[in-house]
Amino acid sequence: MTVKGILPRRTPPAPSAGWWAAALPLALMLASDYKLRSREVDQAVGGSADLTVLVEIAVYGAAAMYLVYTFGLRPPTRRTTGLLFAGWVFCGYVAFTALWSPFNPLGIVRGTQLMITMFLAQTLATRATLADLRKLAHVFIAIVLVSVAIGVAHPFPRTRNTEDRFNWLYVHPVQAGIYLGIAVLLTAGYLIRWTTPRDRMWHPMVYLGALAVLSGALVATGTRGAALGCAAGLLVLLTTARGPKGRVDVLVMGAAVAVLGVLAFSDKILAFVARGESAETLASLNSRTDLWSLAMKAYAEQPLFGHGLGASRGMFLEEMGLGGGHNAFVNALVDNGTVGTAAFVALLLTLAFVLLTLARHRTLRADAGMLFGILAFFLVDSITTEGLAAPANVSNIWMLLIIAWAETMRRHGGDPVAPAETSETSEAAGEAAAEAEPRTAPEWSALPAPAQVEGASQHP
Repeated sequence: MTVKGILPRRTPPAPSAGWWAAALPLALMLASDYKLRSREVDQAVGGSADLTVLVEIAVYGAAAMYLVYTFGLRPPTRRTTGLLFAGWVFCGYVAFTALWSPFNPLGIVRGTQLMITMFLAQTLATRATLADLRKLAHVFIAIVLVSVAIGVAHPFPRTRNTEDRFNWLYVHPVQAGIYLGIAVLLTAGYLIRWTTPRDRMWHPMVYLGALAVLSGALVATGTRGAALGCAAGLLVLLTTARGPKGRVDVLVMGAAVAVLGVLAFSDKILAFVARGESAETLASLNSRTDLWSLAMKAYAEQPLFGHGLGASRGMFLEEMGLGGGHNAFVNALVDNGTVGTAAFVALLLTLAFVLLTLARHRTLRADAGMLFGILAFFLVDSITTEGLAAPANVSNIWMLLIIAWAETMRRHGGDPVAPAETSETSEAAGEAAAEAEPRTAPEWSALPAPAQVEGASQHP
């Protein structure tokens, strides 16, 4: 008699590529954004590397060595898709521009980090399972919840411009707002899966509690771009993750909630948008419009190939006192020129098209809609922050993770049966259909459904 354990599993464990599929992406995010010290922007551009920077570089290096040691450096065993190709083109060109950047050491480090992140995304795209990526999403939500608890229990010293805004450790409120916005969308994406509860890892009440905490913390950061992006992301998520029924729910419930919110909380909404700033400051988006005018002049100097990776972080520091373009597309124009910006836009359009295609499959619609909502959040938030087009930050890492997630769904395959078919079809009818002329494969069967993990044995 074989004893399998004191508490045997009620269901077999989900297939998994390994612990690395969740641990490595989270390690890169935390090393890039979570800081235990604060320093000026000019030190970040031209200062010497302190212990925190060395730890960040070491984490990226350790992740790269683990991937190379475990999986090796070899050509892909299956044909590269257009989405992965677009990701490599964008990352490769951005890293290459570091060669002519006026801040060459910073550019080389950031370019190397970007290539390591894309290498991780490629490995996830070819080896991870949907269960791995769902585990990654839930661990990310848990980390953000713990971060909120740290920010409440022990507020770190804040600067003059952020003393009234919520954050944790020395993470800037803008960056904290991005973490919270992603976590809100992930939580909502799993909460609304009424028809597929197997995708959830927690009880629905846990998701509701987490959603309330995360939403309150997002408002407390005072990050208007993240709040607006989260609202847009929720709208996109609800209209795509549940199909036509979800669009009807959004039209009915969204209109009602919007009217009630404006009537009941109009003063609080206006106070959040104004944030105690003058009309002149609001009109210039906290001097961002002046920065963008200066950026267009810099772009005109090197319109084709740009000034190089990291240039925008230092070029505007002396003129404006602000590092970076504070807009993903403006940042891409200055750093990477027309060529790099075209590669960036092509990547975003390809990713959006793939997610919309995957959302047509009922079995993939929930994940595809959730990822499309996160992409919409990034696009709106990118109006006032450059993270999506800059390496080594949560926005850029999650964009590449969305690519890997989309490719994993492609490997998983679409609907296993035609929507018109039902389980009530008799065996005799099935035999009669088999003898008839073969029907043309419907459009929903376009996605392949190979093995979950690359290299797995193929069973007949």
